[in-house]
Amino acid sequence: MTTKTIVSLRSIHVLRIMLSGIFLVAGVNHLMNVAQTANRITQANNNGMALLFGNPELMVILSGITMLLAGIAFIIGFKTRWAAVILLAVLIPITLTIQVGQANTLGPLFKNIAIMGGLLFFILNDFTKEKNTKTNALKPN
Repeated sequence: MTTKTIVSLRSIHVLRIMLSGIFLVAGVNHLMNVAQTANRITQANNNGMALLFGNPELMVILSGITMLLAGIAFIIGFKTRWAAVILLAVLIPITLTIQVGQANTLGPLFKNIAIMGGLLFFILNDFTKEKNTKTNALKPN
């Protein structure tokens, strides 16, 4: 049995544009505040995982560049699925390192979980087939 859900293409564009903003701001913040961001990594409760990846300053710079480039691709709709995969791949270690283990600030953890849900929406659904229609049918894979 196949279920079909109709979703407005406008709502898909709005979700994509609104979701991308956090990555653009975070990417700029990483690049403008390398030392401060790297310090947050080294002070985090779960810093061991991040330190496995290497020098925190280098990781901050690389993640900043990645978030900016993938965020720009995501906001303009260029290779949206791949941009969402890349952004999710950057967000997971950041969330596990910085947000998990911060019992007194669960809000940022669940914010990141919600962002991951938005990215998964674009990863799991393909909107390229019906670009010229006003609605798009979402079919389970």
